[in-house]
Amino acid sequence: MSLVFPALIPFGEYGGVFSAYFDAVYSIFHNDFIKSQPIYEGIKVSVRKYPEVDGMHRTFYHITHEGENEANRQPDFRRMERIRFPKFVIENFEHEEILMWKNVRGKDERIVLFKESENYIVILTDRGEYYMFITAYYIETEHRKRKLLKEYETYIKAKTA
Repeated sequence: MSLVFPALIPFGEYGGVFSAYFDAVYSIFHNDFIKSQPIYEGIKVSVRKYPEVDGMHRTFYHITHEGENEANRQPDFRRMERIRFPKFVIENFEHEEILMWKNVRGKDERIVLFKESENYIVILTDRGEYYMFITAYYIETEHRKRKLLKEYETYIKAKTA
């Protein structure tokens, strides 16, 4: 059975008022990751709060804004309208449509969850007693998507070798 993703939260539904839209998106994040936590492999998934960015949880800021310079990231509507996707992907990680593999970034082993048809990726890391939600975002380029799929194929081949 095919996975049906949650509906997008379009900015247009908020009458062009960014502050109202932002508050609605933050409220969803707060419900999904602060009031409750998704479960991955039977263990809760937590979010990084500090250092806060403009009084917001760092993870919220990271998954709804884009840019290389952390101090000057800009709101990204493609990320914001998909605010319901991270929890959904995490909670449906066992579904055959969610590709899962591990990679290493710095000293961290990361868990990558990727829904190819949605061009959406969620990244976690195992902290022993919990998983840390690192980031999630919409894949905008075919080049990046191909690179991810190649990484997945390499991981699966190595695992089954």
